[in-house]
Amino acid sequence: MDCCSTSTKTGHRSHHEMMVADFKRRFWISLPLALIVLALSPMIQEFFNFSLTFAGAREIVMLFSTFIFFYGGWPFLGGLYVEVKAKNPGMMTLIGVAITVAFVYSLAVFFGFDGRDLFWELVTLILIMLLGHWIEMRSVLGASKALQELSKLLPDRVRRVREDGKVEEIGLEELSVGEKVQVRPGEKVPVDGVVFKGEGSVNEALLSGESKPINKTQGSEVLGGSINLDGVLVVEVRKLGRDSYLSQVISLVERAQQQKSKTQDLANRAARWLTFVALGAGAITLLAWLFFSNQSSAYALQRTIAVIVIACPHALGLAIPLVVSFSTSIAASRGLLIRDRNAFENSRKLDTVVLDKTGTLTEGEFVLAAVKSFSQLEEQEVLALAGSLDAHSAHPLAKATAAKVEEKKEVEAFKALPGKGVEGKIGGVLYQLLSPGALEEKGIEVPRTKDGAEKGRSGSYLVKEGQVLGGLFLEDRVRSGAKEAVAKIKALGLEPIMLTGDSHEVAERVAKELGLEKFFAQVLPEKKAAVIEELQKQGKKVAMVGDGINDAPALAQADLGVAIGAGTDVAIETADVILAKNDPEDIALVIKLGQKTYAKMVQNLWWASGYNILAIPLAAGVLAFAGVVLSPAVGAVLMSLSTVIVAFNATLLKWQLR
Repeated sequence: MDCCSTSTKTGHRSHHEMMVADFKRRFWISLPLALIVLALSPMIQEFFNFSLTFAGAREIVMLFSTFIFFYGGWPFLGGLYVEVKAKNPGMMTLIGVAITVAFVYSLAVFFGFDGRDLFWELVTLILIMLLGHWIEMRSVLGASKALQELSKLLPDRVRRVREDGKVEEIGLEELSVGEKVQVRPGEKVPVDGVVFKGEGSVNEALLSGESKPINKTQGSEVLGGSINLDGVLVVEVRKLGRDSYLSQVISLVERAQQQKSKTQDLANRAARWLTFVALGAGAITLLAWLFFSNQSSAYALQRTIAVIVIACPHALGLAIPLVVSFSTSIAASRGLLIRDRNAFENSRKLDTVVLDKTGTLTEGEFVLAAVKSFSQLEEQEVLALAGSLDAHSAHPLAKATAAKVEEKKEVEAFKALPGKGVEGKIGGVLYQLLSPGALEEKGIEVPRTKDGAEKGRSGSYLVKEGQVLGGLFLEDRVRSGAKEAVAKIKALGLEPIMLTGDSHEVAERVAKELGLEKFFAQVLPEKKAAVIEELQKQGKKVAMVGDGINDAPALAQADLGVAIGAGTDVAIETADVILAKNDPEDIALVIKLGQKTYAKMVQNLWWASGYNILAIPLAAGVLAFAGVVLSPAVGAVLMSLSTVIVAFNATLLKWQLR
């Protein structure tokens, strides 16, 4: 069984972990040797005003520096070879060239070339580069923490319940669909399934972002990776491996993290050009100091190396991928699953959010709001007769009425009247439960209530021999959090618009309750996409939020399609973003996350690029006349610092969403 498709993911993460360990090991082995080189270097002794000389000191400096160059600098030399071979010079090219120039020049000085060696600069540069890469790789691993946590949710061993009722412990991979497993309090649910026996509260926070425990009883769906808090559950297996919710979530997160952002293309182009600019600037700096100044060749090389090092497009290369990784992981931990990264990032351009009413803003399940009598019958008698008739109907409205009647009357000769209502005999008398349209068809005037109970509600009327005895009025209850969601969308500067197939009166009632100024009513499912298209023709950038089923064409048409309340169905092909929970407030959250993600990318690009624009001239020595110069080691510190700042800035995403 391919459980959660972990092999590729595990291999990818293991590679990063090996790189972290490799940079860490090279740094710590090189550090004590570098300190010895620094202590024995004449320039360091002059600067700190101390003396440490003995026979063979110069040879020790050369040998230790050579070891650090080949051992500590190996990742950069290897990277230089790979980039040059691929004709795609980048960060490793700059670092590799810088340390090679410093080493060759210093070695030449050691063997008699006129000048001052740069061994201390070389080892310091390599140390700082190793430290910077170590921190960077740890940041990359940290960005995937949410995905790592998801992959750990499934237990390795499960308790299978055999047909004879006995329980045996087996490996998760030995399970088959249709079998039953026992889950005790405090244990993780190992599979997607249905509760066959038992009752308990389950925590699904790491899967869907739902913080409150959910009570599960017989027939309830449970997700693999959720935690059983109390009670013993026996779960019938429905989905395993790649078909499971957890596996689909991990696949979506991985795909979103690997999907290239359009902003990344800009960063890649900038980094490539910066490499050529740095090498060109380095060459110009070398020639300028050699031929137009009275400084030594060692000084000229110092300036050249500083330019090449400080111009490394390290921060540029990290600026976008880190933000992508963090935002995708944050989204997954909150039940927001990104299918199309570019559409998600373009949420910054949105000005309109179209919300499907049923299932998004409302519960999608009708409740009986009022019962009225238009005859001598008591309201309870009207309800009893209507509920008895509706008990035989499969219509959603009928179920809401029937649920309110405990003791139902016997109905004979029941008949459904498609699009109109139902009828049947109770106590030998024919009763009908008809819609307003059916009454008008029969020429019966639709009665009005004194308190307007029928306004904005779906009504059905109890009729006997052409006389309306009473009316029942149902409404689709507004979902908890819907009003707050609308307010949050407005707070983001966007216009929320409701879209529904219900009547104008029903739409008006819901819109008024939610604080919506604009809505489209009586829109057939196949016409919803046309509404989105019309708004786009008006120049609007539109997000469409729906249930992903009958809203599929509209989700596909919108600039950002958001499927809400997908539950365990995360494979909605027409949606750009899938919200696992039925929480309308997540709509504003996903838009805000998209806006903040893009803002972070731009901030990182400006920081990385702006740093280079300012630092290269300083490294070249344009302010040398004022005593302002940057050594290669200081350049390496600033370059590494810029990388750390870019990484830290990406981590601020989660704090800005609070």
